[in-house]
Amino acid sequence: MKALIVDDEPLARMRVQRLLSAISEYSVFEQACNGQEALAIAANFVPDIVFLDVDMPQMNGLEVAEKLNELSVPPAVVFITAHPEHALDALQLSAAGYLVKPVTKDSVEKVTAQLGRVNRAHLQAQKAKSISYQSSGIIKTVQLHDVYFLSAEDKYTRIVFNEGEALIDQSLKQIEQEFPAFFLRTHRKILVNKERIVALKTYCDGSHKVQVDGCTEELVVSRREYKRVKSFLS
Repeated sequence: MKALIVDDEPLARMRVQRLLSAISEYSVFEQACNGQEALAIAANFVPDIVFLDVDMPQMNGLEVAEKLNELSVPPAVVFITAHPEHALDALQLSAAGYLVKPVTKDSVEKVTAQLGRVNRAHLQAQKAKSISYQSSGIIKTVQLHDVYFLSAEDKYTRIVFNEGEALIDQSLKQIEQEFPAFFLRTHRKILVNKERIVALKTYCDGSHKVQVDGCTEELVVSRREYKRVKSFLS
Protein backbone atom coordinates (compact mmCIF):
# COMPACT_ATOMS: atom_id res chain seq x y z
CA MET A 1 0.00 0.00 0.00
CA LYS A 2 1.10 3.55 -0.69
CA ALA A 3 1.25 5.95 2.25
CA LEU A 4 1.55 9.73 2.35
CA ILE A 5 2.84 11.16 5.64
CA VAL A 6 2.02 14.81 6.34
CA ASP A 7 3.54 16.72 9.26
CA ASP A 8 5.35 20.04 9.55
CA GLU A 9 7.95 18.38 11.81
CA PRO A 10 10.58 16.37 9.84
CA LEU A 11 11.44 14.11 12.78
CA ALA A 12 7.76 13.26 13.28
CA ARG A 13 7.42 12.31 9.59
CA MET A 14 10.50 10.10 9.73
CA ARG A 15 9.27 8.38 12.89
CA VAL A 16 5.93 7.45 11.33
CA GLN A 17 7.62 6.21 8.14
CA ARG A 18 10.10 4.12 10.14
CA LEU A 19 7.27 2.48 12.10
CA LEU A 20 5.24 1.84 8.94
CA SER A 21 8.26 0.38 7.15
CA ALA A 22 8.23 -2.48 9.63
CA ILE A 23 4.78 -3.48 8.31
CA SER A 24 5.17 -5.52 5.12
CA GLU A 25 2.05 -4.11 3.43
CA TYR A 26 3.50 -0.58 3.42
CA SER A 27 6.38 -0.24 0.99
CA VAL A 28 5.89 3.01 -0.94
CA PHE A 29 6.05 6.36 0.84
CA GLU A 30 5.85 10.08 0.16
CA GLN A 31 6.18 12.92 2.66
CA ALA A 32 4.76 16.44 2.79
CA CYS A 33 5.54 19.25 5.22
CA ASN A 34 2.28 21.19 4.84
CA GLY A 35 -1.27 20.95 3.56
CA GLN A 36 -0.73 22.48 0.14
CA GLU A 37 2.20 20.18 -0.60
CA ALA A 38 0.16 17.20 0.59
CA LEU A 39 -2.69 17.96 -1.82
CA ALA A 40 -0.28 18.43 -4.73
CA ILE A 41 1.45 15.11 -4.00
CA ALA A 42 -1.84 13.26 -3.45
CA ALA A 43 -3.11 14.29 -6.89
CA ASN A 44 -0.25 12.45 -8.61
CA PHE A 45 0.87 9.86 -6.06
CA VAL A 46 -2.72 8.65 -5.36
CA PRO A 47 -2.00 7.26 -1.87
CA ASP A 48 -4.04 4.46 -0.35
CA ILE A 49 -3.71 6.06 3.07
CA VAL A 50 -2.66 9.47 4.42
CA PHE A 51 -1.21 9.90 7.91
CA LEU A 52 -2.11 13.51 8.58
CA ASP A 53 -1.00 15.80 11.39
CA VAL A 54 -3.88 17.94 12.66
CA ASP A 55 -1.84 20.83 14.06
CA MET A 56 -0.16 22.45 11.06
CA PRO A 57 0.15 26.16 10.19
CA GLN A 58 -1.79 27.81 7.33
CA MET A 59 -3.90 24.75 6.41
CA ASN A 60 -4.54 22.36 9.28
CA GLY A 61 -5.10 18.64 8.95
CA LEU A 62 -8.88 18.85 9.16
CA GLU A 63 -8.96 21.28 6.23
CA VAL A 64 -6.62 19.05 4.22
CA ALA A 65 -8.83 16.03 4.90
CA GLU A 66 -11.87 17.85 3.52
CA LYS A 67 -9.98 18.49 0.27
CA LEU A 68 -8.74 14.88 0.11
CA ASN A 69 -12.33 13.67 0.42
CA GLU A 70 -13.13 15.53 -2.82
CA LEU A 71 -10.71 13.40 -4.84
CA SER A 72 -12.25 10.86 -7.20
CA VAL A 73 -10.59 8.09 -5.19
CA PRO A 74 -10.32 9.51 -1.66
CA PRO A 75 -7.56 7.94 0.43
CA ALA A 76 -8.15 6.61 3.90
CA VAL A 77 -7.07 9.25 6.43
CA VAL A 78 -5.47 8.63 9.82
CA PHE A 79 -5.08 11.80 11.87
CA ILE A 80 -2.04 12.38 14.06
CA THR A 81 -2.43 14.78 16.97
CA ALA A 82 -0.98 15.72 20.32
CA HIS A 83 -4.52 16.51 21.50
CA PRO A 84 -6.85 13.50 21.97
CA GLU A 85 -9.88 15.80 21.98
CA HIS A 86 -9.42 16.17 18.21
CA ALA A 87 -10.53 12.56 17.80
CA LEU A 88 -14.20 13.62 17.62
CA ASP A 89 -13.47 16.02 14.76
CA ALA A 90 -11.59 13.21 13.02
CA LEU A 91 -14.53 10.84 13.28
CA GLN A 92 -16.90 13.47 11.92
CA LEU A 93 -14.73 13.62 8.79
CA SER A 94 -15.01 9.84 8.36
CA ALA A 95 -11.39 9.33 9.31
CA ALA A 96 -10.11 5.76 9.33
CA GLY A 97 -8.51 6.36 12.71
CA TYR A 98 -6.19 8.59 14.70
CA LEU A 99 -2.83 8.41 16.43
CA VAL A 100 -1.87 10.41 19.52
CA LYS A 101 1.66 11.79 19.76
CA PRO A 102 4.15 10.51 20.60
CA VAL A 103 3.33 7.85 18.02
CA THR A 104 4.31 4.36 19.16
CA LYS A 105 4.88 1.04 17.43
CA ASP A 106 1.83 -0.47 19.15
CA SER A 107 -0.49 2.39 18.15
CA VAL A 108 0.63 2.24 14.50
CA GLU A 109 0.16 -1.53 14.36
CA LYS A 110 -3.30 -1.20 15.92
CA VAL A 111 -4.60 1.46 13.54
CA THR A 112 -3.21 -0.26 10.42
CA ALA A 113 -4.76 -3.54 11.53
CA GLN A 114 -8.13 -1.79 11.85
CA LEU A 115 -7.84 -0.60 8.24
CA GLY A 116 -7.01 -4.08 6.98
CA ARG A 117 -8.87 -5.78 4.19
CA VAL A 118 -11.98 -3.64 4.41
CA ASN A 119 -10.09 -0.51 3.40
CA ARG A 120 -8.25 -2.21 0.53
CA ALA A 121 -11.46 -3.74 -0.80
CA HIS A 122 -13.16 -0.35 -0.66
CA LEU A 123 -10.32 1.30 -2.55
CA GLN A 124 -10.30 -1.37 -5.23
CA ALA A 125 -14.05 -0.97 -5.69
CA GLN A 126 -13.65 2.79 -6.06
CA LYS A 127 -10.85 2.43 -8.61
CA ALA A 128 -12.85 -0.11 -10.59
CA LYS A 129 -15.74 2.27 -11.24
CA SER A 130 -16.33 2.79 -14.92
CA ILE A 131 -18.85 3.90 -17.53
CA SER A 132 -20.04 1.55 -20.27
CA TYR A 133 -20.54 2.53 -23.90
CA GLN A 134 -21.17 0.76 -27.19
CA SER A 135 -18.74 0.85 -30.11
CA SER A 136 -19.39 -1.04 -33.37
CA GLY A 137 -21.87 -3.25 -31.57
CA ILE A 138 -19.41 -4.11 -28.79
CA ILE A 139 -19.94 -3.06 -25.16
CA LYS A 140 -16.80 -1.41 -23.79
CA THR A 141 -15.94 0.41 -20.57
CA VAL A 142 -13.87 3.46 -19.69
CA GLN A 143 -12.43 3.97 -16.22
CA LEU A 144 -13.62 7.17 -14.57
CA HIS A 145 -10.11 8.54 -14.11
CA ASP A 146 -9.63 8.32 -17.91
CA VAL A 147 -12.69 10.49 -18.62
CA TYR A 148 -12.04 14.15 -19.52
CA PHE A 149 -15.62 15.42 -19.58
CA LEU A 150 -19.22 14.65 -20.53
CA SER A 151 -21.60 16.93 -22.42
CA ALA A 152 -25.29 16.78 -23.25
CA GLU A 153 -25.89 16.18 -26.98
CA ASP A 154 -29.60 16.11 -27.92
CA LYS A 155 -31.00 12.86 -26.48
CA TYR A 156 -27.57 11.45 -25.66
CA THR A 157 -24.51 12.24 -23.56
CA ARG A 158 -21.14 12.63 -25.22
CA ILE A 159 -18.28 11.16 -23.19
CA VAL A 160 -14.74 12.27 -24.07
CA PHE A 161 -11.86 10.24 -22.68
CA ASN A 162 -8.19 9.38 -23.25
CA GLU A 163 -8.87 7.00 -26.15
CA GLY A 164 -11.56 8.97 -27.97
CA GLU A 165 -15.23 9.69 -27.45
CA ALA A 166 -18.61 7.97 -27.54
CA LEU A 167 -22.31 8.56 -27.01
CA ILE A 168 -24.16 6.98 -24.08
CA ASP A 169 -27.82 6.84 -23.06
CA GLN A 170 -27.31 8.02 -19.48
CA SER A 171 -28.14 11.66 -18.83
CA LEU A 172 -25.73 14.09 -17.19
CA LYS A 173 -27.97 14.14 -14.13
CA GLN A 174 -27.79 10.36 -13.81
CA ILE A 175 -23.98 10.41 -14.14
CA GLU A 176 -23.71 13.23 -11.61
CA GLN A 177 -25.89 11.36 -9.10
CA GLU A 178 -24.07 8.06 -9.60
CA PHE A 179 -20.55 9.50 -9.31
CA PRO A 180 -20.81 12.71 -7.24
CA ALA A 181 -17.18 12.55 -6.08
CA PHE A 182 -15.78 12.29 -9.61
CA PHE A 183 -17.40 15.05 -11.66
CA LEU A 184 -17.96 18.80 -11.33
CA ARG A 185 -20.70 20.60 -13.24
CA THR A 186 -19.34 23.66 -15.05
CA HIS A 187 -22.44 24.27 -17.18
CA ARG A 188 -25.93 22.81 -17.36
CA LYS A 189 -24.69 20.75 -20.32
CA ILE A 190 -21.18 19.87 -19.09
CA LEU A 191 -19.63 17.66 -16.38
CA VAL A 192 -15.84 17.69 -15.96
CA ASN A 193 -13.57 15.16 -14.28
CA LYS A 194 -12.49 16.90 -11.04
CA GLU A 195 -9.05 15.29 -11.11
CA ARG A 196 -8.25 16.71 -14.53
CA ILE A 197 -9.18 20.38 -14.05
CA VAL A 198 -5.92 22.34 -14.12
CA ALA A 199 -6.99 25.97 -14.60
CA LEU A 200 -9.91 28.38 -14.71
CA LYS A 201 -9.50 31.05 -17.40
CA THR A 202 -11.28 34.39 -17.71
CA TYR A 203 -11.45 36.09 -21.11
CA CYS A 204 -11.77 39.74 -22.15
CA ASP A 205 -15.48 39.37 -22.88
CA GLY A 206 -16.06 38.17 -19.30
CA SER A 207 -16.58 34.52 -20.22
CA HIS A 208 -14.93 31.69 -18.29
CA LYS A 209 -13.53 28.33 -19.35
CA VAL A 210 -11.69 25.47 -17.64
CA GLN A 211 -8.57 23.82 -18.97
CA VAL A 212 -8.59 20.04 -18.66
CA ASP A 213 -5.44 17.93 -18.44
CA GLY A 214 -5.04 15.78 -21.56
CA CYS A 215 -7.83 17.55 -23.46
CA THR A 216 -7.34 20.24 -26.12
CA GLU A 217 -10.92 21.48 -25.81
CA GLU A 218 -11.50 24.25 -23.25
CA LEU A 219 -14.87 23.90 -21.55
CA VAL A 220 -17.37 26.66 -20.88
CA VAL A 221 -18.15 27.69 -17.31
CA SER A 222 -21.57 29.30 -16.93
CA ARG A 223 -22.21 32.28 -14.68
CA ARG A 224 -24.37 30.08 -12.51
CA GLU A 225 -21.59 27.54 -11.91
CA TYR A 226 -18.65 29.98 -11.83
CA LYS A 227 -18.52 30.40 -8.03
CA ARG A 228 -18.67 26.65 -7.46
CA VAL A 229 -15.85 25.99 -9.93
CA LYS A 230 -13.72 28.80 -8.51
CA SER A 231 -14.28 27.52 -4.97
CA PHE A 232 -13.30 23.99 -6.00
CA LEU A 233 -9.99 25.23 -7.42
CA SER A 234 -9.15 27.55 -4.53
